Formats: sequence, C-alpha cells, structure tokens
Amino acid sequence: MSEQEWTFSYEGTLHDVFPSLLDAQRGWLSAIDSLDALDRKTHELIRLVCMVLARNAPGIRRHARLAAEVGASWEEVCAALVLTEPGFGILAAVEALPQARKGFEAGAAVAAGDAEAEADAEDDR
Repeated sequence: MSEQEWTFSYEGTLHDVFPSLLDAQRGWLSAIDSLDALDRKTHELIRLVCMVLARNAPGIRRHARLAAEVGASWEEVCAALVLTEPGFGILAAVEALPQARKGFEAGAAVAAGDAEAEADAEDDR
C-alpha cells in the first residue's frame, strides 16, 4: 500500500513497524463505522465533538467533511461545536470553527458533486 492510500498520517509509520496492528486497528474502526444504532449524520457529529474535545484539527476537518457528505447542515455542525462549551469552555469550540468550516465546505462540495470546489477546499488543508 502506498503512502497516498493512507487515510491517516500515522498509518505509514505504523504499517512499517507493526503491519498486523494496523490491519487490526482498521478492522476495529470499520466495525465502529458499521454500527447502525445511530444514523450516519449523528455518528459523524458525535465524532466531530470528540475531535473538538481532543483539539485534533485534522479530525475536526475530517468529521465535519463527513457530516456534510451525509447531509448535515452548517448550522448542525456549529450546534455540535457549541454543545461542547458548557463542559469544556468556549475556547475549544471557537478554535474548532475554522477547521470545521474547511471540512464542511469540502464535504458539501462532494455532496453537491462539485469536484472543482472540493479540490479548492482540500487545497486549504
């Protein structure tokens, strides 16, 4: 598998050192992604909130993008960010907004079938 095929930046390194661990992790994440107790939009909004709490900018972009791809509105994404404020303060939510916007715009472009806008949004990463 080439570096361009990695979903996450750490996967190449993990593959080089512990390829079977990477395979197991991918299987575990796939099983989580296939849970059907929640609809996919809710799933992505929850994962977005988790990334905000972890202050993980790439994760915020990724899950805002995926949320948009499965039909979340910008208002729903913002509401998810704001819901973190009572327990974790305003700073994490405010810092997440620009990253969430970048991801959301890329996801909205995918949902709209606009390859050019998607490429422009991805270039801003």
